[in-house]
Amino acid sequence: MEFLDPPFMQRALLAAVLVGVIAPSVGVYLVQRRQALMGDGIGHIAMTGVGLGFLLSTNPVWMATAVAVAGSVVMELIRWYGRTRGDIALAMLFYGGMAGGVLLINLSDTGSNANLTSYLFGSLATVSTEDITAICLLAAFVLLVTLGLRRQLFAVSQDEEFARVTGLPVRALNLLVAVTAAVTVTVAMRVVGLLLVSALMVVPVAAAQQISRSFRLTFVLSVVIGTAVTLAGTVTSYYQDVPPGATIVLLAIVVFVALTLLATPLARRRARRSEEASGECTLEAVARRPAEDELRV
Repeated sequence: MEFLDPPFMQRALLAAVLVGVIAPSVGVYLVQRRQALMGDGIGHIAMTGVGLGFLLSTNPVWMATAVAVAGSVVMELIRWYGRTRGDIALAMLFYGGMAGGVLLINLSDTGSNANLTSYLFGSLATVSTEDITAICLLAAFVLLVTLGLRRQLFAVSQDEEFARVTGLPVRALNLLVAVTAAVTVTVAMRVVGLLLVSALMVVPVAAAQQISRSFRLTFVLSVVIGTAVTLAGTVTSYYQDVPPGATIVLLAIVVFVALTLLATPLARRRARRSEEASGECTLEAVARRPAEDELRV
């Protein structure tokens, strides 16, 4: 347990656990809404916030959060009203965010491309105490939304028209999901990086769906998988001196493949049991018919 001795590893493990919990808890709603790549787009926009943080000599995490939230709101507005040319507008927003981040960080006196790389691909060794404070506060907000409003968010993610008929504020809830996803991206950028954060939001959910048959179980399993791979990836990066973000994402993919291989025989067994159960019901129905015919006579 020597990896717990250095203070930077204590901060890194705390950040990894928080990200492992909140990334799948938001990703489960994005996957349900078929918006799995939304986190990737927000990550591009958040780059401008990182560059702006260095330019203004403020905490890049808080500045990236503000810019990412504003970008997520614009993305939802485009989704609502930009039906014809919305994809072009989103593309310009994403690429503009990436270009703005590179330009702003090079205009600053304290930033450089090396600093930007740590936010693009994650750098747990550079997580500061100030970063931990920001990550804890933002993670608390994400958990409050995803757990406190889970029924409403599930209803909107499952069927917007039905949710609207039942009286739920669909647009407000959609906007809240987008804002929560933006906050999650900025929390996770210090662990897996802006370019890989979408994988941590989606892959654990996809892995959990291979063996679960309900939304609640999928939610729980995806959080367990996300926490396990972030912890394992962080410890592996400490001992093997490999990039933590890439290690975490690859471990999540390995878990997905393993559960997929496990799910295939389980699905066949369930199908066989259902067929046997339906066959028994059919035999019972045939056996009852003579008795029923005698009663009728």
